[in-house]
Amino acid sequence: MVSYKDLGLVNTREMFAKAIKGGYAIPAFNFNNMEQMQAIISACVETSSPVILQVSSGARKYANQTLLRYMAQGAVEYAKELGKNIPIVLHLDHGNSFELCKSCIDMGFSSVMIDGSSLPYDENVALTKKVVDYAHQYDVTVEGELGVLAGVEDEVASEHSHYTDPADVEDFVKKTGVDSLAISIGTSHGANKFKPEQCTRNAEGILLPPPLRFDILKEIEKRIPGFPIVLHGSSSVPQEYVKIINTHGGALKDAVGIPEEQLREAAKSAVCKINIDSDGRLAMTAAVRKIFVENPAEFDPRKYLGPAREELKKLYMHKCINVLGSAGKAE
Repeated sequence: MVSYKDLGLVNTREMFAKAIKGGYAIPAFNFNNMEQMQAIISACVETSSPVILQVSSGARKYANQTLLRYMAQGAVEYAKELGKNIPIVLHLDHGNSFELCKSCIDMGFSSVMIDGSSLPYDENVALTKKVVDYAHQYDVTVEGELGVLAGVEDEVASEHSHYTDPADVEDFVKKTGVDSLAISIGTSHGANKFKPEQCTRNAEGILLPPPLRFDILKEIEKRIPGFPIVLHGSSSVPQEYVKIINTHGGALKDAVGIPEEQLREAAKSAVCKINIDSDGRLAMTAAVRKIFVENPAEFDPRKYLGPAREELKKLYMHKCINVLGSAGKAE
């Protein structure tokens, strides 16, 4: 058993309370390798933002659970080396079983998500409560989910979305004891979040997705006032990255994301954690593709992963400052 506290990590409890009071959201950035972790930490240190290092089940398999533990500990020390002891959480994204959540808790994660949203309601409650009961013994915080997001992200896939029913949230939170709740109000996983026929075009011909259901969010807030709410699938899919990828050999079709102004509005509410994964993938891929086309003889990974890391850092600083409002909140 490894305690996250020995690694210098924190859980989300105090972090979320401050975010709700301050009208901002904590960035939850997914990472799979060293360059992504370096970009996240350097961006959050420079903007003085608290951060959630988010690991999917697929990322855990890819990076190795033992290496991840030491990378998280290294992230804490790296932040100090850069000059700031920012609050850092290591979080399991979309845990799909009690066994996976338990394993992560035992290996030093400070927060886990148990996603029983595809199960019948009573089964979701039972599974979530089982994880909460185990996690809380070790002061690890737990995120549950009600409602289903469409799209694909790693091993999470659903063709259709189901909005969260506000009538269920109070009962779910009370019965499970979760510390935060992921809801479905119109966000979606992946870079291709919406089909073109679901969107409208603005004067410049850019596809605009249907707006988020803030009415559902407001109703949920009424029923569980002050309770931490999480938005998954919140990448904005910057069209400049899509363009760079496609003009340098890529084939991203109809990639549409969530407008940043809608995410900023959500961050001013009880939404205190916003997940961003696809935007980071796009930023890195755009940088790497550009280098490969412009410098086809390049074969030193440092020469293409280094610029990809810098592009990712730039993107994440923008998210902390202009979208989530978390810049300066680690002071």
